[in-house]
Amino acid sequence: MAEEEPLVNLEKEDVAVTEKVFVEEVKETSRIALPMIVVTVRGGATLARGVSISQYLLRVSPMIMLGHLGELSLSSASIATSLSNVTGYSVLFGMCSALETLCGQAYGAGQYRKLGTFTYSAIICLFLVCIPVSVLWIFTDKLLILMGQDPSIATEAGKYAIWLIPTLFPYAILQSLVRYLQAQSLILPMLLSAVVSLCFQVTICWVFIFKLNLGIIGAALSIGLSYWLNVILLILYVKYSSVCEKTRASFSRDVFLTTGDFFRFAIPSAVMVCLEWWAFELIILLSGLFPNPMLETSVLSICFTITTVHYHIPYSFGAAASTRISNELGAGRPQAAKIALAAVIVLSATEVVLASITLFVVRDVWGYAFSYENEVVTYVAEITPILCISIIMDGTQAVLSGVARGSGWQHIGAYVNLGAYYLVGIPAVLLLGFVLHLKGKGLWSGLVAGTTVQSISLSLVTGFTNWEKQAIEARRRIFSEKLAGKNKFIELQDIQMLKSEMKL
Repeated sequence: MAEEEPLVNLEKEDVAVTEKVFVEEVKETSRIALPMIVVTVRGGATLARGVSISQYLLRVSPMIMLGHLGELSLSSASIATSLSNVTGYSVLFGMCSALETLCGQAYGAGQYRKLGTFTYSAIICLFLVCIPVSVLWIFTDKLLILMGQDPSIATEAGKYAIWLIPTLFPYAILQSLVRYLQAQSLILPMLLSAVVSLCFQVTICWVFIFKLNLGIIGAALSIGLSYWLNVILLILYVKYSSVCEKTRASFSRDVFLTTGDFFRFAIPSAVMVCLEWWAFELIILLSGLFPNPMLETSVLSICFTITTVHYHIPYSFGAAASTRISNELGAGRPQAAKIALAAVIVLSATEVVLASITLFVVRDVWGYAFSYENEVVTYVAEITPILCISIIMDGTQAVLSGVARGSGWQHIGAYVNLGAYYLVGIPAVLLLGFVLHLKGKGLWSGLVAGTTVQSISLSLVTGFTNWEKQAIEARRRIFSEKLAGKNKFIELQDIQMLKSEMKL
């Protein structure tokens, strides 16, 4: 007994230490995630898997204002945004997600200059992608007519898409700067710039639409101007802030040498994001094929807008998980990465349950925020229960996708999304929506089926992850970059030494 008591006391001390570390991790995760809820930018007016409420509202506020001009304006803007999401924003956002792995792990490993180098490289690569996307958007109206959309909707949607082209380039810069700052947990500057840009956008959007009668053209212009303002504010902060001094890098040959490293993660990141994003955007396009396309498209657009606004909360927890996990893996601390994962799961699970309950309680009234037509509001109320389930599943996968980005296994996430949405979700959408004639409710139910499979699959992958191996790979990745011809590769025989540095 005398020998067992010290062991028991030691176990109690270990539990107490673990609990203390967990509580501290919850505080740190909240410190990153809560401002990100206001800051992150999601890439589209319907479902762009992407970055914060303030910057996302740059796209939502025009949709709300256009909704009060009539069903044609709302439905055409929704269709145009869906197509622009599928062909442009999703690709840019997905590719930029590679910086969450590269910048986050480089910062944790103390390789600060590489953050600036990777960011420059990302901006150059994304700009090249913007050129063919811009050309494609010029022919939006013809593409929509070819897909069987109503000609009146297609014409207005084409006009909206052309005026969205100026938003592509600032969007690419903005996504890169957000990842650069996020890797360093510098959330406050993003918060302030996003709020300023939102206030500016709401004002000029109202003036353009209701005072100057520019309609959807004014809505698109307000988005582009606001994005450029946001970019300018962040560039000024990065350039003159002393906090960013150690991570600022000069534009050099190293920027071009790291494009290969960027593309190695950017391509699977883009595939992972696009496979999911495209499945959601496809629903908006399919809704235009029903007998009453304006009603179906308007209602599903409203539902997408609400779920997307909410998505920024679990996405922000996922962004916090990506930051904390990538930092800890880069620093060679797998145990700390696991604690960060546990903390973010607890916080996110609590939030999605509360959000779904709240939405269900106000199901009969929240539709009035987007439309005064009783037909639309009633339809919204009927689809809300399915929406609540969607919020829970979507919130779960948002956090686990953040874990994937922080760990660097986006390629696995791409396979998961392929199976979840294209082997389960889309077939279920077609069956419920068109074969069983459930229309909009059937389309949404099919998406819920896909999201459920996605959440379960990502949970299994996360549960079986070898965090020690992930930490070793992260360290080797950061120190093996070939910059300006200098190979800093950690040889395999150094792995044992690296293991001894990690606090397991």
